[in-house]
Amino acid sequence: MTAEQLSLFGEIDEKLVRQTVIRELKRYRALKVRLANKKESQEAGVNNLFPVLRKEDNLAELKVKQIDRALDYSLDDIERKIIQMKYLETKQHKDITIYMELGLKKEKFYEKKGSAISNIATSLGII
Repeated sequence: MTAEQLSLFGEIDEKLVRQTVIRELKRYRALKVRLANKKESQEAGVNNLFPVLRKEDNLAELKVKQIDRALDYSLDDIERKIIQMKYLETKQHKDITIYMELGLKKEKFYEKKGSAISNIATSLGII
């Protein structure tokens, strides 16, 4: 999305948008594990295996569903691979590793990464 297109919607702090999306993507990994653990506990007939300090299961489930939908439907294949490798895998990948592995030029990589973050932010209602 160009600066001219963004100006139609008002001023947006791109750094804040990027930080917010990245924070939510990193939480998403933990939330997916949380939901899988909850399901496993329920299937085993065990409740409250660990102490619960926050009751946000419905919120966690809703966030995971909406982020799943954003990743599945708002990104093209390259954007999805970039987000997956950069933020959703447990191993930290450097940008250069990702664009080399995907066969992208540096400029194209950063363009795709930026549009992916913008699309996720838009899909989730962050912007």
